[in-house]
Amino acid sequence: MITVQFTVRPDQGDADGFDLGDMVVSGDLGTADSAGHVPDQGMMIYLSVVQLLDSLGNFLRNNGKVHRFTGVDTSFSLVVRRTKDGLSVGSKNGVVARTTALELASAVLSAADDLGRSLPPDAPVASDWEAAVAEFRALLAPGKG
Repeated sequence: MITVQFTVRPDQGDADGFDLGDMVVSGDLGTADSAGHVPDQGMMIYLSVVQLLDSLGNFLRNNGKVHRFTGVDTSFSLVVRRTKDGLSVGSKNGVVARTTALELASAVLSAADDLGRSLPPDAPVASDWEAAVAEFRALLAPGKG
């Protein structure tokens, strides 16, 4: 099992698409969390999620063995590896989950949908956000992925 959460940090004023935020990926083996580190590992969350959707989507559609993701303006990173039984998801501290492509894609898309509710439609990154979410959502369409 894997869960993913994207959050905007409080007290930044009105959302504009360049807000700082955090990612949390949790599984049966641990948690990778960008919050609470020194130095800070918070990231430009909307831009980071667009980057994650694009890069993870490409990885899931193709046959690569390893996908490395680092958020925008942060050192926080995730590593997804293909295994004989599916995927492993980890951080610099080790594997946090063993999962399937469908379960990972569903968890990431659900978290993106939740975060997207706070993005104003006129934000500078809104069109990139919408395109990335739509393309990633196609992975979960019947007969895809």
